[in-house]
Amino acid sequence: MPPRLIAVSNRIPTGSHSSGGLVVALRDALSASGGLWIGAHPDPGTGLEEMEEVSGGGCRCLAFRLSEEEISDYYLGYANSVLWPLCHRRVDLVEMPSTYEERYRAVNARVAKLIAQVARPDDLIWVHDYHFFPLASELRALGLANRIGFFLHIPFPSLGDLSVLSQPEDFADWLADYNLLGLQTRGDVARCLEMYRADPRAEFMPDGTVKMQGRITSVRSFPIGIDVDHFRELAGVGGRNPFGREAPDSFVIGVDRLDYSKGIPNRFRAFGRYLKTRPEGTRPCLVQIAPPTRERVQAYQDITSELEEIAGRLNGAFAELDWTPIRYIHRSIDRSVLARLHRMARACAVTSLADGMNLVAKEFVAAQDPEDPGVLILSRFAGAAEDMTQALLVNPYDIEEMAAAIHQALEMPLEERRARHAACMEVVKRTDAARWAAQFLAALRTCMPTLSPQVARLSSSHRRHRPAPDEKPDRVDERLE
Repeated sequence: MPPRLIAVSNRIPTGSHSSGGLVVALRDALSASGGLWIGAHPDPGTGLEEMEEVSGGGCRCLAFRLSEEEISDYYLGYANSVLWPLCHRRVDLVEMPSTYEERYRAVNARVAKLIAQVARPDDLIWVHDYHFFPLASELRALGLANRIGFFLHIPFPSLGDLSVLSQPEDFADWLADYNLLGLQTRGDVARCLEMYRADPRAEFMPDGTVKMQGRITSVRSFPIGIDVDHFRELAGVGGRNPFGREAPDSFVIGVDRLDYSKGIPNRFRAFGRYLKTRPEGTRPCLVQIAPPTRERVQAYQDITSELEEIAGRLNGAFAELDWTPIRYIHRSIDRSVLARLHRMARACAVTSLADGMNLVAKEFVAAQDPEDPGVLILSRFAGAAEDMTQALLVNPYDIEEMAAAIHQALEMPLEERRARHAACMEVVKRTDAARWAAQFLAALRTCMPTLSPQVARLSSSHRRHRPAPDEKPDRVDERLE
């Protein structure tokens, strides 16, 4: 029996039909070890409750509840109005009331205490994403010496952008308490190592690990993938045409959460530019599916209004009585329908301004009929572009280049489409979700163990509280209670 795995993420799978590559990969790893998935309950509470067991689609899930104040300041606030724009190169959108950071740190401290109540000494703990950057530091402060890994699903921030944080040095300190830092791309690893090179507290070991005040951290890339076979199966299932009688002659598909990092406004503008010069007699559509997200954050309200304005203007300029060039759907679509739409599409536009990986790109490739595949148009700034080099790579800030790529994709000869798809499909298979999880956990098991709990407690206490020269230090145990 392998060591028990504890996975920690902001969201947990709910219900018996939870799907998606991450859920499948973690569910299988958790089931194999008799593990736990810990995350926030979908319904708010007081923030004082103990964890409760919830139905989690094939694995044991424990949920903690966030209060309305914590949802506002920790989740919508620091996580999504500070860290999200910071990591996606949009520091101009950062909002930093002091309550955001205070609540973010407090929630991480509370979650650490809840984990400490159920963790065994030999458990592997795998923490996911930007909601929990400080979680390992909080666990170490409580005396846990477990091997703890962290995987960042979004881009790693650049060194210059980190200076927007109120205490930039804390960021490197938080990550140093993880035994393994997993990032999406080799570029992300380079940015992380650049951060440590600039930190006088850090040094590089001969094996490439980072040593920081006695802590050893390994930094590696693990490109995340999808459940390839399952998505191909969904795409190949027959049934009623999702468009009914209104099926377009050909279409480009876009599937994104409605987020400013996805580059959807420029995608609309590029399609509008393409419509002006499209071959005579052709009437392609852009089918954009963009479910709403974080609607209480002002930046997301702004992009919603912007897209509605662009779509309305372009449809007004180009639509005919029996043809609407942009079909903009601002709600969720069933996953099985999405898979069939991917298979039907002549091209898929992934035009992210910054993206950790972008699994839509991999889903589109997996869904294709290899005998008559569609073409992937992929932003150079999406993590997937690092390996999927046979996609049509574009600069998402260049409207003319994207318009030309749309034309090239829709007019591409069959043999070229087959060759490009085969090369991209090799990447999709090589980085599937199950292999991603297995590789990360294998690396975590071989990481150098952490200091003993007693030493970790003292070390963490020293880093977290540096008394002034005339201040008498508190007893460590009293501060941890």
